[in-house]
Amino acid sequence: MGLTTDKVFNNFDQSLQEFIDSGALTKQEKATKLASHIDILSLTRSGLAYLYSKSSELDQAGFFKGTSWSDPDKLVPYLVKGTLKHGHPSSSFETLSELRMLRYAKGEAHHEALSTEDAQSFLEEVIVHNLEFALREPSEETRMKMPERELKKAFNLFGFIMSELTLTGVYEKLVDEVRLICEQRPIRTQKARELISLVNRRFDTSGDSENDQVIRVYINALYAPSQGSIQHEGKENYLRFLKAADETTLASEAHEMGEHMNATGLVSGYHAILLRHILHSNSNLVPICLDLNDRGIAEWEKFHELVSTLILETVSWDNCQCIYGLARMLGKNLFSRRAVRVGLENLRRIKVNHQVEKRILKSLKAPDREVTALQYLIGGTIKVLGQPLGVGQGNNPTCQSARGISMWSQHSPAKLIDMIITVTTQNNLIMRFENQNLISNHLTKGLLDQMDYNLDVVSVVLVPHLDKIYNEMMKLSTGRLDDPHKWVNPAMYGQWIQVGFASCYDYMSNSIMDFPGYVRIFYASFYPDFNGNQQMVYPNPVGIFITSNKGDMIGFHAISLLRVEESPSGEIRAYFLNPNNEGRQDWGQDIWPSVHGNGEKQGESSLPFYQFAARVYAFHYSPLDVKNGLDKVPTEEVERVEKLARESWGKSYIWNQQTKLW
Repeated sequence: MGLTTDKVFNNFDQSLQEFIDSGALTKQEKATKLASHIDILSLTRSGLAYLYSKSSELDQAGFFKGTSWSDPDKLVPYLVKGTLKHGHPSSSFETLSELRMLRYAKGEAHHEALSTEDAQSFLEEVIVHNLEFALREPSEETRMKMPERELKKAFNLFGFIMSELTLTGVYEKLVDEVRLICEQRPIRTQKARELISLVNRRFDTSGDSENDQVIRVYINALYAPSQGSIQHEGKENYLRFLKAADETTLASEAHEMGEHMNATGLVSGYHAILLRHILHSNSNLVPICLDLNDRGIAEWEKFHELVSTLILETVSWDNCQCIYGLARMLGKNLFSRRAVRVGLENLRRIKVNHQVEKRILKSLKAPDREVTALQYLIGGTIKVLGQPLGVGQGNNPTCQSARGISMWSQHSPAKLIDMIITVTTQNNLIMRFENQNLISNHLTKGLLDQMDYNLDVVSVVLVPHLDKIYNEMMKLSTGRLDDPHKWVNPAMYGQWIQVGFASCYDYMSNSIMDFPGYVRIFYASFYPDFNGNQQMVYPNPVGIFITSNKGDMIGFHAISLLRVEESPSGEIRAYFLNPNNEGRQDWGQDIWPSVHGNGEKQGESSLPFYQFAARVYAFHYSPLDVKNGLDKVPTEEVERVEKLARESWGKSYIWNQQTKLW
C-alpha cells in the first residue's frame, strides 16, 4: 500500500480552503488546482482514504457544480470506464465521484434523490463494467492506451471500493451479466468466457443458491462439459480416455456435451476433441454430440460427407465455437440449398490474401499457430450462417455493414459466402449502384476512422469494404431532397427491401416533418390490428434515434426490424436486431430493450411497439398495402408516440407539422 506524506495532505487542505473561499471569477482556477491535488492523492491507498473522508465536504463546497458529475442520481455506471481512460482531470473528478457515491452507499452521507440501495447498486454496476481495474487484469488495449499513472489510479480506486463494499451484489450482477450475454447468443463469445473464468477464479460457486446453480451451468459448459472431461483433464488425457472408451461411455459424453452447448451457446475445447474422435469411430453419435433436432438429424444423414469434411478441416480446440454454428446450420436445413453447399466447397479451396490474413489474425486474442487463417474464416462463416442474429458491430460506426451481414446470412446465404470468397482472395469488393460499379479499393475511406478488431472474423474481412461502398452510395444519393437511405438500402441489401420509404427527419432543413402522418404509416405497415394481420417476410432496415438513459439525443443507428408479434404476456412488441454487441441499453423514459423473457428469439431485442415507434425515424414499406390501415390508427396512440418523441430526441429538432406524408 502506498503512503502519502503529511505535506501532500496539508497542500490538499490548503487548496480546498482556497476553493471554498474563492469568488465566482477564480472558482474555476481553484477547482483546477484542487483537481491536481486529488490526482496526486489518488495514487496511494492512504491518499484515497483521505479523499474519502473529505468527499462530502468537497461536494458541499460545489466542487462538482457545472460538471458532468453534478447530479449523482443521474450518473451512468457504463460511462465510468471511458472517463477513467480519458485521464486527468476527468479521471480525478471521476475518482472523487465514486468516493462520494461510496459514502452514500454506506449511509455516511445522504442525497435527496439517491437512496443507500441506489448508491450500492450503482457501484456494483461500476465494478461489473470495470472488472479489468477491479481485478488488476487490464486488457491489452487498456495497457496500450492508459499511462501507467492512470492505471495505478484506477487500480487503487477499485481496490479501495471493493474493500469497503459488500460484494454479494457484484456476484449476483456478474451471474446475471453472463446469463444475459449468453441468451443473446453472440458469435464472439470472448466477453462471456472472460466473465465466466473470472467468476470461477474469484468467487465460491459451490453453494446451493440459485446464482450458484446458474453460474455452474456456464462454468461446466466451458471447463467440465462431461464426466470424462472432469476425470481426464487436459487435451492429451481426454483423447486417451476417448480412445479407450466403449460406445455407451462415448454416447454419454456426446449427450452431455450437446446439452451443455445448447443450454448456453458456448462450446468447450473438449467438445472439439470428442466430435473429431466420434467422426472416425462412431459417426452415428454426431447428431447427439450436436444436440440436433429432427430437421438437423435428417440434414446430417443427407449431407454427412460434406459436414464431416468441414468438421475435420475446421474444428479444433481453439476453433471449437463454430460447432454451435454448425449445429444451427443443420437445424435450419441450410445444407439442403445447393448454392450454400457449392459456396462452402469453394471457400474450402481458396488462397487467403496476405492483407486479409493479417486482419483475421489480428482479430483473434491468442490465435493457435496450428490453425490457419482460412480455418478460422471457415469457422467464422459457419457461425455467421448458423447465428445470423449474433453479428455484432462493437464500437465501430459500421452498423449498416453488420446489418447487411446478418440479413444476407438469413435470406441470401450463398451471396454472403460468395462475397466472403471475393474479399478474402482479392481484398476488394465490387457492388453496383444505379448503373455504376463501386470498387471498394478505388474509394476513399468510409465512416470508419480506425478499425476495431473486436469483431467476428467475417466482419473483420468484409466490413472495411462494405463500409466504403455504403458511404459512397450515401454520397451519390445526397442532395436529392429526400433521405439517401431510400435508394441506398435496396441497392446495398437486396431487392427484397420494400420500395416505399418513410422518414420523419428532413435532412435539408434538419427538422421533423408531419410526425403524426409518419407514425400512422408505421402502424399501418407493421401493427397487426391495422395491416390486416400480415406478418413480416423479410427484415426491414430501420433507422433509429439513439438516446441516452436520460432520453437525450446521441445520434443515428441502423438496426433491423425482424417481426411484430404478441408477446407471451399479450402485449404487441417489436422484435429487432441491434448489431451493437449488446441489445439492452437504457434509452431513457423507461424505454429499455429486453433480450430475454418477452418472447425474444436468441439474438433479438424487443420493446413494446409504441416505445419502438417513438425511436424510429426511417423505414421501408409497401405503399399499396398501407392505404386501408392509415385511418384505423387511433389518434391517442399517435399522440402517445409523439409525446415520447418530443420529450426525448425531439428536443434537438424543429417540428414542422404542415407538410403531409400521406
